[in-house]
Amino acid sequence: MRRRRRITLDHENHERWLISYADFITLLFAFFVVMYAVSAVNENKYRVLANALGDAFGKTAAQDTAPQPVPQLGNARVLPPEVRQRTLKEQQALEEREHMTEVANKLLDAMGPLIKDGKVRVTQSRRGVSIEINANVLFKPGEASLEPDSLGVLRAVAQTLAPEPFNLEITGYTDNVPISSTLFPSNWELSATRASSVVRLFADNGISPERLLAIGREASHPVASNGTPEGRARNRRVEIMILSGMPDVVEEIPVQPRPAAAPPA
Repeated sequence: MRRRRRITLDHENHERWLISYADFITLLFAFFVVMYAVSAVNENKYRVLANALGDAFGKTAAQDTAPQPVPQLGNARVLPPEVRQRTLKEQQALEEREHMTEVANKLLDAMGPLIKDGKVRVTQSRRGVSIEINANVLFKPGEASLEPDSLGVLRAVAQTLAPEPFNLEITGYTDNVPISSTLFPSNWELSATRASSVVRLFADNGISPERLLAIGREASHPVASNGTPEGRARNRRVEIMILSGMPDVVEEIPVQPRPAAAPPA
C-alpha cells in the first residue's frame, strides 16, 4: 500500500502590507523634503535639483542662466546691492521731506502776520518748499529796494534757513504792464534786480552765497489773470524756493543720426 505524502502549506504572512506602507511613507517623506527645499527660494539648490531630475530622465541640463542667488544671513534675506541702494535713497528722501516740512512750519511762524493777511503763500512739493511773497510787501511800485518794514521778516527767514543745508533759488516776477526807466529798461531788469535784493539780504544775514541763486522771470509765469488789478498784484511777487537735496534721476537718451535722404531721381 502506497503511503500518501503529506503536503505542508506555508503559513500565510499577514504583515506583508508593512513593506508597501513603509515604501509609501519613504516616498511621501522624500516628496515633502523636495517641496521644502524648493520653497526655501535658494537658487543653488533649485539648480541642483533641476540638473538631478534632468539627469534622471536622460535630459541635458539647461544652461545656467538663472540670476545669482540672494544671500541669506540666518533667517533674514540680504537684499541685492541695487535694491539696498534704492531703499536707502527712498528712506533718505522721506527723512528729507519730513525735515523740510519742519523748516516750512518754522517759516510759517516767522511770517505769521503776512500769511494772515494773505501776502505770503508757503507750499511744498517734491522739488522743495516754496515761499511766495507779494511784491507790494517788499518793494514800492517800479522799485527794487526793499521796504524797511519787510527787512525784519526777511531777516527772520534768513536766520531760519542759515543753518540748513538746502540751496535757495530766489525768483522775481512782475505783471505785464511795461516799465521803462533809467534803471529798468524793461520788466526783465526789474524782476532780476528785485530777486538780487533778496539774495543780497540773505547773504548779509548768514546764508552762504554758494547756496543762493537769483533769477528774473518778469511776466512770463503769471499765477493769476493780468486783466484785473487784483490779478496783477498777485503776479508781482518774489518766490523763495528751498530746493530739495535729493538728486533727480538723469537718464541719457542716445541720439541716432538720421539716414541721409536719397538724392532725387
